[in-house]
Amino acid sequence: MEWKKHPLFAGTLILTVTGLASRFIGFFNRIFLSHTIGAAGLGIYQLVFPILTLCLSLCTGGIQTAISKLTAEREDQTPLYCGACISLALATVCAVFLYTCAPFLSEHIVNEAACTPLIRIVSLSLPFACLHACFNGYYYGKNKTAIPAFSQLLEQIVRVFSVYLFYLITQEEGGTMSPVLAMWGVVCGEAASSLFCLTTFRFRRAHLSFSIVNRVARFAAPLTASRVTLNLFASAESILIPSALIASGCGREDALSIFGTLTGMAMPVVLLPTVVTGSLSVLLLPAISESAAQGNIRRVRKTIQHTVELCVILGLLCTLAFLLFGQLAGDLLFHSALAGSFIKSLGWMCPFLFLTGTLSSILHGLDMPLFTFLLNLLCCGLRLLVIYALVPQFGLYVYLWSMLASQIFQALAYLRILARIGGGK
Repeated sequence: MEWKKHPLFAGTLILTVTGLASRFIGFFNRIFLSHTIGAAGLGIYQLVFPILTLCLSLCTGGIQTAISKLTAEREDQTPLYCGACISLALATVCAVFLYTCAPFLSEHIVNEAACTPLIRIVSLSLPFACLHACFNGYYYGKNKTAIPAFSQLLEQIVRVFSVYLFYLITQEEGGTMSPVLAMWGVVCGEAASSLFCLTTFRFRRAHLSFSIVNRVARFAAPLTASRVTLNLFASAESILIPSALIASGCGREDALSIFGTLTGMAMPVVLLPTVVTGSLSVLLLPAISESAAQGNIRRVRKTIQHTVELCVILGLLCTLAFLLFGQLAGDLLFHSALAGSFIKSLGWMCPFLFLTGTLSSILHGLDMPLFTFLLNLLCCGLRLLVIYALVPQFGLYVYLWSMLASQIFQALAYLRILARIGGGK
């Protein structure tokens, strides 16, 4: 396969370039927040995102994919209209629930009362985020990546600019930056990206078809159920970590600081290179689906081969870089030796992390989403068990090594099943 002549190349290149720019902007925003609200404040800020991610998986998880698939099959905009109606209805219900139940969620789910105003603020971003996701699904279905890519970049720019503006205002008034003000940046960014999609979209005649609504719902339901389940487990991981650290003997402030250092400092650094494999994953699913539908097994094999080669090479280079410069990155960027230590430990995951992301997309394109779902569910369950049973006794590093073990297990399982497919067995 000549990658430069393949449609995947252009789309991946656009998403990668804008994705890298977006990640860098968001990355430096995390550095800025770590210096202005501190590690504990960053921990409180990070505690809200599992709830947001869970709601987004419910409101858009399968609907965006359904819009993309049906748009590729039709010439009109009906799938977008129908999918957006479903998504916005779900988003409204979720937003009302989060706003009214924020005190309960903070005290009994997140176990941090200071998260109440943050949950209420982030609930306002849900309709904008869902509308943005629906437009992205439409453009992906049309094989047009420029507008989704730029809207993602715009979202980050507006988010960071608004947070910095809030910081300047508080400084002028003699106040201090807080996680509450930082969360308003999320709302501003999502609002800007959805408004951009609305203003650039060329509306054509379409209608609200109940048959298309039914098709969207039927296609999205199993995908949404699996993503909600996985995000529920992933959210439980994030929420339980501070409690497990407290059980290990840390004070509440120290536990939030360690959690903020891991999720708000170290993880963004390690995940920065995944923008390349993430962009590739978005476009692999329709490409593999098309090749499989045409019976072109040779193209499927070549795509798998090139994907594995790219992920392994990129992953090994990233691991080497994090091992050599991880400690330095933590010290220079965040003034935190603990962040550097986390970056070095997490760096070992890179080759397997890149493989699991891309190979799972290939398996979805081969109509094997149940296999990836069950494997992800198993790994999430094992990590939860580690947090509950081992972190209170042995500390957070045992959880980091469990993350590595689960990524290795998933990558090997995906490679094995794809080898059987590629071998014609």
